[in-house]
Amino acid sequence: MNNLFTELENQNKQIPLAEILRPKTLEDFLGQSNVISEHSPLLNLLKTNRLFSLIFWGTPGCGKTTLARLIASKTNANFIEISAVTSGVKDIKEAVENAKENLRAGVKTILFIDEIHRYSKTQQDALLPHLENGTLFLIGSTTENPSFQVIPALLSRLQVIRLNSIDDNSMKSIINRGFAYLAKNNLPMDCESGVIDFIINLARGDARYALNVVENAYFASDLVDNRRNLTVNVIEQICQKRNTRYSIDEHYDCASAFQKSLRGSDPDAAIYYLAKMIAAGEDPRFIARRLIVCASEDVGNADPMALNVAVNAYRAVELLGLPEGRIPLAQAVVYVARAKKSNESICAIDEALSDIQSGKDYPPPMSLRDTHYKDASKYGFGEGYIYTHSAPDIEQQFMPDELVGKKYTR
Repeated sequence: MNNLFTELENQNKQIPLAEILRPKTLEDFLGQSNVISEHSPLLNLLKTNRLFSLIFWGTPGCGKTTLARLIASKTNANFIEISAVTSGVKDIKEAVENAKENLRAGVKTILFIDEIHRYSKTQQDALLPHLENGTLFLIGSTTENPSFQVIPALLSRLQVIRLNSIDDNSMKSIINRGFAYLAKNNLPMDCESGVIDFIINLARGDARYALNVVENAYFASDLVDNRRNLTVNVIEQICQKRNTRYSIDEHYDCASAFQKSLRGSDPDAAIYYLAKMIAAGEDPRFIARRLIVCASEDVGNADPMALNVAVNAYRAVELLGLPEGRIPLAQAVVYVARAKKSNESICAIDEALSDIQSGKDYPPPMSLRDTHYKDASKYGFGEGYIYTHSAPDIEQQFMPDELVGKKYTR
């Protein structure tokens, strides 16, 4: 009965074009020539039929799942695929038992875990002994930086391979494959000039998204003389707005690029990263805090007004929110980027902190110590101190005795 229901389900499924055209061989796999090429280390390993555990880290639609399946096919390995969103330790245990059964038949097992960054520490820990003793091999996929999302013990047992977004030439081939398949299995089509480039620009290296656009646009296009007539206008109406790609590591990358652009006095780059963070839904208060840090760290006393501008931008954002808050933020970004720069203050405090942490932790001179309580004079505290406003020309020692002559400011 279950087989009947499964067969009925499969008959009524509308399988997405991206799944239909998923590459079946490594030769058909496009866009990752840095990883899969004629003499690449990964391909050389696969030719020797050797497996190792790894994580594919890359943007959505760059081929992580496809490449994992192709590796299993190339090495004749049993392939178990689960998602970290819907699975847990129970599923890992079942995969391990399955792998043990296959080992008795001389077959290796690859456990593929999609979105492995969503696993908790406990769930990741459950994988460790089985990777250690060779029961199975793990291939994880993640859109997030594994250094932030995967526990060190698991990272030490596998290799991280970074996959790039699909390049434009490969994307063009993938899109053409999609249109050719649809035209062959449905009605022929005419494609307006610029359609493919428009889809490439929309997809930004995401092959799955590109093929989804291809499929939807094809069936949404007008019929003229029993042919599909696909135009850019049809795609614009279907897609409307493409969400900005912004993962956890991109959050850190954009914040880093934003602050470095401010430091480097490039207002145009700083405005661009400001816009990217706003478009992605970044908390504007986080952006304003980065701006305050830069105004103090990188501008400092070369232009003290920069700190005031940045702090006021933070207050304005709290009062206004978005979208209006983008205006004072942009105003402050341009000001801080164009301001003269000096890192004297941060260098001074960091050098002093380093001295203290390395053991140069000395008390102040006796003349500077607190004298507000009755017995202070018994210990000589405050003795010899001269009120500076009464005698501004008299030199006094303010540094601890051991650091006389030390300069932190330049």
